[in-house]
Amino acid sequence: MSQSFDLSKSPLTDPSRRDALKGGAAAVLGLMAALAPFEAQAAGDLVALVHTQAAGDNGPVDSMIAKLQQLAKDKGFATRIVYASDPATYETIFRTLGDAGASVVVSTFNEVGEPFKALAPTYPKTKWIQLFGDPITPPLPNVATISYDYYLGCYLSGLFGALISKTGKLGYIGGISLPPLNADANAIKAGATSVNAAATLNAAFAGSFQDPAKGQEIATQMYQGGVDYIQTDSAATDAGIIAAANEGAGRLVGAISPAQYKLGPKTVVTLVELDFGQSLYNEVVRTLDAAWTGGHVATGLGTGVIDFVLSPVFLEQGPPDIVAKAKAAWPQIEKAKSAILAGSLKVPFNTTL
Repeated sequence: MSQSFDLSKSPLTDPSRRDALKGGAAAVLGLMAALAPFEAQAAGDLVALVHTQAAGDNGPVDSMIAKLQQLAKDKGFATRIVYASDPATYETIFRTLGDAGASVVVSTFNEVGEPFKALAPTYPKTKWIQLFGDPITPPLPNVATISYDYYLGCYLSGLFGALISKTGKLGYIGGISLPPLNADANAIKAGATSVNAAATLNAAFAGSFQDPAKGQEIATQMYQGGVDYIQTDSAATDAGIIAAANEGAGRLVGAISPAQYKLGPKTVVTLVELDFGQSLYNEVVRTLDAAWTGGHVATGLGTGVIDFVLSPVFLEQGPPDIVAKAKAAWPQIEKAKSAILAGSLKVPFNTTL
């Protein structure tokens, strides 16, 4: 059994309604009404996902929702899926889930770190999982934070981009400048210059993970400036980057999710794939182990969550000359990937741009 709730239009998140409220108590009561179905759930078998970016992104959120629904089918869990767009609602949502006796609460990205730290000790029987989060010091026994060594895949993307680029000009567009994303950009440049010392990288941030229009604007400027390969790192904003690539010949994209192949069958050539859905599935299944305890999990290449792959759709539909170059470059990519996994190739984690 799976239910989904969109709290983006709750009294706390809809400005027109929020302005009409005379006090915070009324807003909280409205939100609690929206969450009332949680209270009917018996303790012990409820797994909830609270996602802080909207669904429909052809990427992380859609992947997590699909995997949670698969988890419900595979393991017989009852699940709840909540979109919480306003940080003001986080604590209320998490408290409501804790009070309902949720077995596992999964939430997303750095913004839920502080609410988790504040509330998890109050609900010691609930296991809390933060996907894309920094370690908690000291660790909390019922909180797992998950980070992703995406920069390793970005290094391979930079290497690949430099091998197939006609101009030697690569691009990177992230959602927001955060230390891990800064490291992604630096890794692309390191990979590119390892095979072409003259290669350059134009890095930019859209300021949002949910702004396709801004992504398209930035990407268009990059392509017009001579960049011919852009690595995305911006969730729903990626759709605009791919749209910009589709507007001209010779424009290529390294994306993040297989769901994006359909957006650019002739432009999305590779993925630095970060399967948030598989990560969610893995971490929730881990909680079934009686010996489970919280802590930090760093996820990298070779885990089934992060990889660098060629698009099979592009290989069928892409320009023949670029398809040929991509195939010719791939043995070098596989060699570098093997070296990273073996530890003989060290990719710096450099967060300074």
